[in-house]
Amino acid sequence: MSLTPDWVKDAVFYQIFPDRFAKSSRVEKSSNLELWDSKPTPHGYKGGDLLGVVEHLDYLEALGVNAIYFCPVFQSGANHRYHTHDYKVVDPMLGGNEALKTLLEAAHARGMKVVLDGVFNHASRGFFQFHDVLENGSQSAYLDWFYIKGYPLRAYESREPPNYEAWWGYPALPKFNTDTPAVREYLWGVAEYWMHQGIDGWRLDVPNEIDDDAFWQEFRRRVKKVNPEGYIVGEIWETAGRWLQGDQFDAVMNYVFSSLAYDFLAGKRIQASVVKDTGLKHLGSKTLNAQSFAQGCKDLLALYPWDINLVQMNLLGSHDTPRVHSIIGNDIATYKLLTIFQMGFPGAPCVYYGDEVGMLGERDPDSRRGMPWDTQKWNTDILEFTKQAIAIRKRIPALRRGEFNIVYAEGMTVILERKTETSRALIVLNAAETSITLELTGAFTDAFTGARVENNFELAARSGTILEAVQ
Repeated sequence: MSLTPDWVKDAVFYQIFPDRFAKSSRVEKSSNLELWDSKPTPHGYKGGDLLGVVEHLDYLEALGVNAIYFCPVFQSGANHRYHTHDYKVVDPMLGGNEALKTLLEAAHARGMKVVLDGVFNHASRGFFQFHDVLENGSQSAYLDWFYIKGYPLRAYESREPPNYEAWWGYPALPKFNTDTPAVREYLWGVAEYWMHQGIDGWRLDVPNEIDDDAFWQEFRRRVKKVNPEGYIVGEIWETAGRWLQGDQFDAVMNYVFSSLAYDFLAGKRIQASVVKDTGLKHLGSKTLNAQSFAQGCKDLLALYPWDINLVQMNLLGSHDTPRVHSIIGNDIATYKLLTIFQMGFPGAPCVYYGDEVGMLGERDPDSRRGMPWDTQKWNTDILEFTKQAIAIRKRIPALRRGEFNIVYAEGMTVILERKTETSRALIVLNAAETSITLELTGAFTDAFTGARVENNFELAARSGTILEAVQ
């Protein structure tokens, strides 16, 4: 029996920031929206909604993705919706609960899974129980839901810090007191409620800040009781052994994978000014050659049980990072190398919306631009390559479930192997500035070109491919 959800091993995720992906005329719009193509601002809305996603499922299906991870969708006073007002109400600007129901039905009819973002460490000023404290002070019925230190609450920006615990000191984000039984039951109940509505799992926002194994162990029990195949993936940026023992999360957003990929395959193309002051600020601080990259791959996979490695969410960027094309200076060859590695490495790849058409964006909110639906603004070379790479992953079983080996690692070139009893593939990556000729044992088909390859194989500078063994 698999310790992790079996479907995730075959998943290719697509991350959507709901306000910025697509908007439908079927959802009533507010009057004060930013222009879709204008530069995003910290507080402005662009009016994307869930029915807009439904209307573009053909696009996602053609891209090849079969799972969608949504940034928060619940009622909120922020365009990113990490300031949750009501955990059981989908934001009316997104179309409300009925829009999510429609989305779930339409996605599931196409075999697509849907994972929602759970923000359980903190609520918002608009959350009912916190609002009650704002109104009633020390006589509120909900004092023990939060960490209150004085009255009246300093709930807005001022020279004085908030007199209650808040996420990173932001007064808009009061931290839950998860030692309180009522709070624990409330949050577990939210997780159960949406699982019963048909979602396929949870991405957990900053779960390490609920420093309580028992809380997450019960969270897992509640989710898995509703759906044993429900996926639980935590936002942990570093190594995450504590949470990946099989009793809390199934996986994490694999930023360790991201760093490894960029440091070897992008190298000096990493734009220091773009990653500065972001969660990826360390990129480019060390130079990897093939041997150190290969060792990094081994070390990463040695951190966790194999069942967990196969369901890690392997990403190149997210709403919390600059976009991949901005990080690498819009270098197409580097993007292709990164994508080949992402589609071949153990774990579930995750594409951040718009990366497949070449979207740019530096630190947030710039990385959260409106998806361009004018195809004249797309880089179709990138789009077609991404489609092809996803299709190759989906076609070759070894790339999804096969064991992992290092076949070759010299200079700036590596050959990685994935194989099962009936399927074998080589992921060949040449990060060097010159071409290289490799000696192959056996016959292969180049998965991108369809050409038969054997014996001496020449790979151009800064290029890669996936070779499928001829059976």
